[in-house]
Amino acid sequence: MWAAHYIQYEKPATWLNSGGAGTMGYAVPAAMGAKAGAPEQTVWAIDGDGCFQMTNQELTTCALNNIPIKVAIINNGALGMVRQWQTLFYNQRYSNTVLHSGPEADGKQPSAGTRIPDFVKLAEAMGCYAIRCESPDELDKVIEEANSINDRPVVVDFIVHEDAMVWPMVAAGTSNDEVMFARDVRPDFGDNEDD
Repeated sequence: MWAAHYIQYEKPATWLNSGGAGTMGYAVPAAMGAKAGAPEQTVWAIDGDGCFQMTNQELTTCALNNIPIKVAIINNGALGMVRQWQTLFYNQRYSNTVLHSGPEADGKQPSAGTRIPDFVKLAEAMGCYAIRCESPDELDKVIEEANSINDRPVVVDFIVHEDAMVWPMVAAGTSNDEVMFARDVRPDFGDNEDD
């Protein structure tokens, strides 16, 4: 969702998505196909941590068959879209959305030792190069490092806050003209103006 909202695509046939179906696990297999179809192109899969767990085993296929995709895991330690709905519409009653062990200390993100699974270790076990990015200060360096490796798949575990939300969104049962850009914020469509 963030990739669709914030990355500008200037060339045709350079962006694949699941067409709004919300298909968990779509990114890695789609990236594999894109890389096989255009082996000279750099191909990134942008995936949430929950979605990545649906099809990450295909990285083994990539490693064994020389399909050097790059995977950006947006890791908030939760099933992010479900958590967002639970936060916004269900009074923060969280059920089965946490993807780490143990409580957070002092409201901080869980340490690498409590992340389950540890995506860096998992990716390395499947023959990939793996990096973790825990700070915006590391972002450019980590992306440059990932882009410099082309002989095997690369996985980057980008750690974001567990309450990182995707905006804009439309709540269930409402029309698209009730889109929200942030919590309790709608765009001004001029529907309150006098004619």
